[in-house]
Amino acid sequence: MGDHGSAGMKDIAVRGAWYAAGLALGAATAVTGLLFLLLAGLVLLPLLAWPRARRAALRWAGTVAGRLTALEGRRLSRFLAVPVPPAHGSGQRTRYLAARCPLGLLGGVVLGCAVIGLAYGSFVFWGWLVTDNLGLVAVTSLAGFLLLFLGAQGVFGVALLEGRLARHFLGPSPQDRLEQRITQLATTRAGVLSAVDGERRRIERDLHDGVQQRLVALGMLLGRARRSRDPERAGELLRQAHEESRRALAELRDVAWRIHPAVLDEAGLRAALETVAERTPLPLTLEYEVDGAALARTVETVAYYVVSETVTNVVKHSGATRIGVSLSREGAAGPLRLRVEDDGRGGADPAGGGLTGLASRVAALDGRLAVHSPPGGPTVVTAELPCA
Repeated sequence: MGDHGSAGMKDIAVRGAWYAAGLALGAATAVTGLLFLLLAGLVLLPLLAWPRARRAALRWAGTVAGRLTALEGRRLSRFLAVPVPPAHGSGQRTRYLAARCPLGLLGGVVLGCAVIGLAYGSFVFWGWLVTDNLGLVAVTSLAGFLLLFLGAQGVFGVALLEGRLARHFLGPSPQDRLEQRITQLATTRAGVLSAVDGERRRIERDLHDGVQQRLVALGMLLGRARRSRDPERAGELLRQAHEESRRALAELRDVAWRIHPAVLDEAGLRAALETVAERTPLPLTLEYEVDGAALARTVETVAYYVVSETVTNVVKHSGATRIGVSLSREGAAGPLRLRVEDDGRGGADPAGGGLTGLASRVAALDGRLAVHSPPGGPTVVTAELPCA
């Protein structure tokens, strides 16, 4: 416990030092930004009556604002661990620079207070060299430590405000986010429709090439048995017809299983994946560590199809000797993470029809699917499905 506590305090101290360095640099860039805004205003004000000159001055101001904003982005990313989204226009960058000037100067003031507090707090170590008044030393040191504490709190607070300010002014507007969401939903809808169409074609192909051919052969055998005048020959044909009907029934069950396994509804995802492991001709290791409440039916269905189709592709195309499947989730609101790995030859194409269909199913739930399959293997398919 003590080791973890000291490690945590060390992390906080290191992060605070980075924040302080970032705020110090931010105070300097705030002064630079303030001078730029004043200069831009003085330059643009006399040019309002001349459109051509005004446009040239606006282009210059936009270029400088872009460079200053890029500098701010590197500072925030490097020292404050704040990812800065790209700005959408010079006006957005200029508004951000104008809004952060007071905050940058506030960061400089907070750092100054922290430094003053450190200086007064250290009075307890050397104050007795210049005065014999122990009360003065104690009060001064106590006030210094209090100011240092408040300054340290202010460093973290200003760093938090820096991140929020950047996301507010440089991030997409609500209208932009709405348009992005509409585009994403339209894309996933098209992907789901394509995946459903591909699934329908596969089912039709399985029925036509498998079950239908079996039933045609069954009918022919029964017809030959009816026309045969030899009892032994008729019996042999009936035996073959019985075998053909058994095979047709098995293929029909396989098609129905691939459409939607009944065990998934009756016993849940784990039982369905255990059935996949039993039906797979290769050794398959299943690790199922899903904590929290039961998964939603849609999440279970998509997770099942990702694992089932990936395992089928491995058996057909990879030349693998083993397959590993793992599913995990931490807490009731955490995402479901699944991983399918094989030791095959690799080289799987993420843009292939099967993997694209799986990606579309995952994207329909706002999830992510990734395929890593270098030549020579191994192939790793990972997916993350939101459960909240």
